[in-house]
Amino acid sequence: MRPDLFQAPDYYLLDDLLTEEHKLIRDTARAWVKKEVSPVIEDFAQRAEFPKHLVPGLAEIGGFGPYIPTEYGGAGLDQISYGLIMQEIERGDSGIRSTSSVQSSLVMYPIWKYGNEDQRNKYLPKLASGEFIGCFGLTEPDYGSNPGGMITNFKDMGDHYLLNGAKMWISNAPFADIAVVWAKNEEGRIHGLIVERGMEGFSTPETHNKWSLRASATGELIFDNVKVPKENLLPNKSGLGAPLGCLDSARYGIAWGAIGAAMDCYDTALRYSQERVQFDKPIGATQLQQKKLAEMITEITKAQLLTWRLGVLRNEGRATTAQISMAKRNNVAMALDIARDARQMLGGMGITGEYSIMRHMMNLESVVTYEGTHDIHLLITGMDVTGFPAFK
Repeated sequence: MRPDLFQAPDYYLLDDLLTEEHKLIRDTARAWVKKEVSPVIEDFAQRAEFPKHLVPGLAEIGGFGPYIPTEYGGAGLDQISYGLIMQEIERGDSGIRSTSSVQSSLVMYPIWKYGNEDQRNKYLPKLASGEFIGCFGLTEPDYGSNPGGMITNFKDMGDHYLLNGAKMWISNAPFADIAVVWAKNEEGRIHGLIVERGMEGFSTPETHNKWSLRASATGELIFDNVKVPKENLLPNKSGLGAPLGCLDSARYGIAWGAIGAAMDCYDTALRYSQERVQFDKPIGATQLQQKKLAEMITEITKAQLLTWRLGVLRNEGRATTAQISMAKRNNVAMALDIARDARQMLGGMGITGEYSIMRHMMNLESVVTYEGTHDIHLLITGMDVTGFPAFK
């Protein structure tokens, strides 16, 4: 593994828009990634193994629920701080960011927003510290972009609920201590339930043979007559809007995270272009390579401005679902384009584990699909500007 010499691009001096606290939080996460993630991530990705030893460090840098109030174990930070942490973690690896953002936005967020005080006090401090790892069960084998069609269901058995069904493509599932699961009641209304590992009939088989997010653990959630205590139902919101509200938070984090992956690919390609000599001069002195680098830094800068403004709107409670969709779709597509161009600039070396680019490229092929595909986010924007839903 080459030493991590990453230098973050800031072409439009966007640091001037950040507070000193923002920069301290970001720089702390960046230093942790350089010290703890970069030296090991290629090996874990090659072995398709999640580096569980990183969990305490993720907690220490605020990677678990940074915007959760301090009374529940969170750091009580704002949305820009959350985004900056996601950016730095994904600069290291999308799979590690997935663990962080699932824990934050898809597990802690619904318990905080939709749960009661007993649930908050029971679960949130342990999730914030990394003592508990959680996962989020929405996607099913036959219902991905159309989650409202889910067939996972629960019945009221008097003193408990009986849960049946299955979820798939679930990050953190193989080792999660709890799962926030979305299922329909007998009237067809969607509710969230907290399912704990060890409940009879609950299993989490791991998904193998992935070419993407290889350092992230992915699995299924299987519910075979699982008895869920009634106190594990999230009481304060139901309907499809409940899980979609969680996805808004997660997609916002992805919009920032994708910038981190793009910045790492750009920085690697820039450094390589200054060192690699062909035809008696560095390849960075040629027009075609300068074109690639100029377009990379332009797109990164545009994405930085987009997410910073979105963060301001999130802090003010004014960001819409459609605005978040635009940022998620734009930034992930941007990062994929940059990863592909950067890989070409490195030639054959670009496919090796000596550099991070090919790993980022493969990871981003998952990121462009999960939590709303590229096409679905396009249709969300289309519906928002025209008023016509084109999903059916």
